[in-house]
Amino acid sequence: MSIKRRLAVTSVVAALTLPTALSGPAHASAPVPVPPVPPGFHWGVATAGFQSEGAAPDSNWRRYVDAQAETVRDPYANAVDFRNRYAEDIALAKEMGVNTFRVSLEWPRIEPRPGEIDQEALALYDGMVREIKAAGMTPMLTLTHFTHPGWIVDRGGWTNPSTVSSWLSFARLVVQRYAGQGALWITFNEPTVYRSFEERNGGLNAFQSGAMMRNLVSAHRQGYDLIHELDPGARVSSNLAVKPPPLQWFDDAAFIDKVKDKLDFVGVDYYYGASLDNLTAIHGLTDEFWRIDPQPDGLYYALKTYQRKFPGLPLYVVENGMPTDNGQPRPDGYTRADHLRDHLYWLQRAMAEGVNVMGYNYWSITDNYEWGSYRPRFGLYTVDALTDPSLTRKPTDAVPAYRETIAGNGVPEGYLPKRRPAWCALADLRTCFAPLPVAAGAKAWAQPG
Repeated sequence: MSIKRRLAVTSVVAALTLPTALSGPAHASAPVPVPPVPPGFHWGVATAGFQSEGAAPDSNWRRYVDAQAETVRDPYANAVDFRNRYAEDIALAKEMGVNTFRVSLEWPRIEPRPGEIDQEALALYDGMVREIKAAGMTPMLTLTHFTHPGWIVDRGGWTNPSTVSSWLSFARLVVQRYAGQGALWITFNEPTVYRSFEERNGGLNAFQSGAMMRNLVSAHRQGYDLIHELDPGARVSSNLAVKPPPLQWFDDAAFIDKVKDKLDFVGVDYYYGASLDNLTAIHGLTDEFWRIDPQPDGLYYALKTYQRKFPGLPLYVVENGMPTDNGQPRPDGYTRADHLRDHLYWLQRAMAEGVNVMGYNYWSITDNYEWGSYRPRFGLYTVDALTDPSLTRKPTDAVPAYRETIAGNGVPEGYLPKRRPAWCALADLRTCFAPLPVAAGAKAWAQPG
């Protein structure tokens, strides 16, 4: 998952003091009609191995949990047991009309010791891919989602250049196995957040950060070529976590700018924006992510920015979602369905202005283990992992909302976002001075932002 991470939100807070803006279109503030998405759009959901599977094998994160590292609040337990319930969750996605399902293929589970391949683990992922395909969905397969085997930790993790060749051997095994399935491939989930977690949890010191990023860049570049060799015609990317400028520039320079010639699409993860009238990101400092006020129009700016940065590539919103406090309603009445529709409105508005967006994944199909805590709940289906032994999947109001949106190829005609656009968004400071008038005939905004 994504900017739900503590360090990322801390960066947002820091950025609020930096009045530097990306260049971009002025004033996304006027509510205007948006056309439906075109045929072939990827309507997706996402999850990740360590966060959802349960029975976690030895890995960097298994060790952080066992050692109660800084980011760990709750014991791992069995996550939400996706390892045994993936068919159920894939069926729930199919019932919503979803056509793309993202999972990660856990290196620590597949190769628990150097050169030793766990055939039961491969059978597990065979089953996942088979169920996804049988449901008529495209598999989006992530090779590394913040985890690596314990034996890699013992060798120095991603600071050791030999990790690149070890990872490429793992990637070769997996890609050969699932070539020809029409999969979309993600090499590394949010590489700069991966690095930040390693720093926060003690797996990396500040002097080693550069080495980790150099090796991740090398692995992605070689992995891109390997995937195209083994699975011709497949599309390959890595997904980046959106932060406010200028922090985004530093993150982009560390990874995505160095692999721009090795991308078939640009994966964008968007959770929180920043503006001078929305200072709630400060709650990220105390890990209370559910107290951060969403800023849906920030997705519009992110998509416009990365279309300019990568003009020849389509974009894909690989992750977007909203945390609630242990599944409780937000005090302001803003619901998961509101959040979903509002973000899709701004995605469609960007598309209407020429941005090439090929897909959108909601994070996540169910609540899961949010990198040390079960308290932030992101699921379309909520799961009380701490007190419900049955791990029952209970639908939120976003389930029918997503079903209706997919069936309608986007938000309803004339939809007006519930959340008012930000004033003075850091992504474009021109919004501070002369907002556009409301489109002719449009209603007023439903509520203050």
